Amino acid sequence: MEIAALNAFVAVAKEASFSRAAERLFITQPAVSKRITALENELAVRLFDREGRRIRLTEAGRLLLPHAQEIIRHVEYSRELMTSLAGTVSGSLRMASSHHIGLHRLPAVLKRYARRYPEVELDLKFLDSETACQQVESGELEFALITLPETLPGALVKDVIWEDTLELVTARDSAATGESVLATSAILPPRNTWTRQLIDRSFEKAGITIRTLIETNNLETIRRMVEIGLGWSVLPATMLSPSLRITPTDIPGLTRQLGIIRHRKRTPSNAGAAMIELLKRKEGASPLSRTT
Repeated sequence: MEIAALNAFVAVAKEASFSRAAERLFITQPAVSKRITALENELAVRLFDREGRRIRLTEAGRLLLPHAQEIIRHVEYSRELMTSLAGTVSGSLRMASSHHIGLHRLPAVLKRYARRYPEVELDLKFLDSETACQQVESGELEFALITLPETLPGALVKDVIWEDTLELVTARDSAATGESVLATSAILPPRNTWTRQLIDRSFEKAGITIRTLIETNNLETIRRMVEIGLGWSVLPATMLSPSLRITPTDIPGLTRQLGIIRHRKRTPSNAGAAMIELLKRKEGASPLSRTT
């Protein structure tokens, strides 16, 4: 089994499309079809059902997919180890960032990193923190920059990079002030997110019941909804704008930790170690200037 054929198989399975798989692999669609046909002939099974433009995995395809992904991960990890032995900072760095960190914390770091290590190809995904954590654990990512959970699976370790202060905010022209703000509706992240769980714990300790109007995992969307007066929220201080008003509160624990999640038993590639070093030294990693 050739690794190129397995890469084509996994790409088609993920994209459910030969043309999108070709774009993802930077090859032509006929080349993808040729690799899939060769793999099917070698295994003497059909891997995809082709119904017009619809592509579906067969039972054999579904059985092969996790094994193919694992083989590809091992090959990529082996390449990273060889690059590390050579001592050069090059190759591909597979990492992820939460949307918030990617917008407010990461750009300056990426700029400095790209200038210092031009031979590295960054494969950067923007994912919810919870999804990114799962992909680091499974080996799909080398590490991720996310909102850190209170507890982690035993295979993972975390490095705190930033303390992210959260503020209780309303629209600047809101009629509600002080404690009356909490009697109105809230716009918050979903309950299964680590940020929401931190907020819920803090309010519960303060004996406050939250009445939620809207839940969404996009903090930029939440900010806009608060700015137009749909309700109050708890947002990072880095996201404050002239359209928002801070409501002072003594609710404990409204600070979250942002940082790195990585696998305990996997040796970082040279490219990954260089990025982690930049982040830990906070070179260019300060948040965007706060607007009030």
